Amino acid sequence: MTAVVTGHCLCGAVQFEVDQPLLRAAYCHCTRCQRRTGVGAGCSAAAVPGSVHVVAGEHLITGYDPGDGWIKEFCSMCGGHLFARDPDDPSRRSVRMGAIDGDPGVRPSRRQFTAYAAVWEPIPDDDPLESVPENANV
Repeated sequence: MTAVVTGHCLCGAVQFEVDQPLLRAAYCHCTRCQRRTGVGAGCSAAAVPGSVHVVAGEHLITGYDPGDGWIKEFCSMCGGHLFARDPDDPSRRSVRMGAIDGDPGVRPSRRQFTAYAAVWEPIPDDDPLESVPENANV
């Protein structure tokens, strides 16, 4: 396997590789992402199903299942956010852009759940990204 993208959590205990180019990236302004990250929007990249491989620390990955969305996966040691995983198909994951080493090869092209954007971080009127008030299925 040749890694196209590599990454790790904050403490470095969990390391991963993605063996195919990431498909697309988006900002998510939902209140769940705001609370998960502590900032106005999360940023994730969709991966080809089955292309994300944990190469170290898999036993340290824990998840939060909100019951009505993808499972949020993070390092149980440092709390670093890593992935979101489809509960119906574990091969489908998105990668948190902040966990990626170097250039991920994609740039955010849209904003989803803009109807819930934080009032303290408004989306500029001249923002060039596609804006989707609800789910854009990153």
